Amino acid sequence: MSMVNKAARFPIPLLLAGALTLGLATPAVATPPGIPSAATANSELASLTVAAEGSMTGYSREQFPHWTTVSGACNTRETVLKRDGTNVVTDSACAATSGRWYSPYDGATWSAASDVDIDHVVPLAEAWRSGAASWATSRRQSFANDLAGPQLIAVTDNVNQAKGDQDPAQWKPPLTSYWCTYAKMWVHTKYRWGLKVNSTEKTALQSMLGRC
Repeated sequence: MSMVNKAARFPIPLLLAGALTLGLATPAVATPPGIPSAATANSELASLTVAAEGSMTGYSREQFPHWTTVSGACNTRETVLKRDGTNVVTDSACAATSGRWYSPYDGATWSAASDVDIDHVVPLAEAWRSGAASWATSRRQSFANDLAGPQLIAVTDNVNQAKGDQDPAQWKPPLTSYWCTYAKMWVHTKYRWGLKVNSTEKTALQSMLGRC
């Protein structure tokens, strides 16, 4: 559960005692690789093709196979959980048994991996509508498991579920302070993978980058 919710349920002295037991360690902020500067993101956004979104015909999440094995018993989800968490302990099957995760979308901190989702910054369905429908399945698999760029990030599960497949014109992270970073990640992912943007999406991204 989040620290905010804990404060509502327990007296402050007890909450502080629990925090001291944890050593008051601040969880690492989830920071995927390859987040560009604002100037680079603006340049990349300007270069993207602007077009109406395509059809959802033929789409399913199975068109983007995930999570694939990364190393040993660890798949992509488990790899991102370890990357984005603090003091993450895993079992022999690479499942996270303990750790702490700070979700930059909403500022919540979690101590159970089950409370955390791995968000595709550019959702799979959004990618499908933006050009991925014409890709080979192998390319869609690479996109869905992309650890080299800022496409995967550990965040609060219900926040990720609220986002669904919406683009930044329709949904933005609850924390406005994260809008700049989110826009940079979104733009760079679309740029790296050659995906299109629609006009309202581009306008929203320009506004978000204006906060940087």
